[in-house]
Amino acid sequence: MNKQTGNAKLIINAKILEHQELHSFKINQDNLIERISGQNNFYSESKLDNQIPIIDVQGDFISLGGVDLQINGGLGLAFPDLEMADLPRLHEICDYLWNQGVDAFLPTIVTTSIAKIQRSLGVIKSFLEQQAKLSQSAQILGVHLEGPFLNIAKKGAHPAEFLLPLNLDNLRQVLGDYAEIVKVITLAPELDPTGEAIKFLQSNKIIVSLGHSLASEQEARQAFDLGASMITHSFNAMPSLHHREPGLLAAAITDQRVACGLIADGQHVSPTMINILLNSCQHKEQVFLVSDALAPIGLPDGVYPWDSRQIFVEDGTARLESGTLSGTTLPLLNGVQNLVKWKICEPSRAIALATESPRQAIGLEGLAVGQAANLLRWQINPEKKQLTWQRL
Repeated sequence: MNKQTGNAKLIINAKILEHQELHSFKINQDNLIERISGQNNFYSESKLDNQIPIIDVQGDFISLGGVDLQINGGLGLAFPDLEMADLPRLHEICDYLWNQGVDAFLPTIVTTSIAKIQRSLGVIKSFLEQQAKLSQSAQILGVHLEGPFLNIAKKGAHPAEFLLPLNLDNLRQVLGDYAEIVKVITLAPELDPTGEAIKFLQSNKIIVSLGHSLASEQEARQAFDLGASMITHSFNAMPSLHHREPGLLAAAITDQRVACGLIADGQHVSPTMINILLNSCQHKEQVFLVSDALAPIGLPDGVYPWDSRQIFVEDGTARLESGTLSGTTLPLLNGVQNLVKWKICEPSRAIALATESPRQAIGLEGLAVGQAANLLRWQINPEKKQLTWQRL
């Protein structure tokens, strides 16, 4: 991810995800992970090179930072409203997210006019051309388009007037000259029974995520067979699990090719249903956390503009005036802490859901030799069931 210059160091007595024994990390002068190995291998090395500082993390977990695949804005700026004058504010958002433990993210553009989508994509493309110079700042990996090809019956807070039929002409108009920076698109597969849209997106190396949809189990499985590989905010904006009509979510849970995004703020999905999801998937990496945070993330509770409407933020939850849930203003790693607090899963799995699983969902490498050592140290208070983190 981001490259930063730092002194070489050894990190010892570290737990890493999915391993029982303690490990050590050798970090080189360029802040790259040079070696990860069992604990004993490093003691002799550290004696030979006493110039390298040693950090003893005393059995705490070490991970990469989080990756947020669905975040709609920050510090009062909504990504669908981007203009070229907002480039400095994008830098500020990246810095803010870094300080919230996020290494990288997909700015998410929700349903709006084609003109605004194109404008925002143009701004982000300009930002991407300069972000390699940044250090200690969250990296933009590409764009997540959440819409405008959604089922109107499951539009949620998306404005109905900007929803579009799912066909190749509309897709080409929305993507314009920016297909190369679009990483993920959320769509309702039932809007295109032919499957041409998914084939087209696959040919452009865009990950298809199903959401805001009334897709049947059969329609979902057809989409997965064509290459759709993600679900957008599981449970939300889709039919509930039903014993006779399994639907989109059940099809996803039982297909190990599919990664399921999840908002763990306690409002979008109840802890009980999160528990069911995590225990039902075919493999552990199949679920990943997203924040789905709206523009007021990083700002206090209050009333904020949202397209032509207003959202009301209270205790980190954002709703329209009608009461419709529209998102959250809680950072990604709050979800990790919630899963431990709710006793839904062990800390190692909770951490993986925000750090390793989202990387896997979009084809990025997880914690490994050669990666930038943008590491988080996780500390557990077993009595209070609290999990806290800090950047190393």
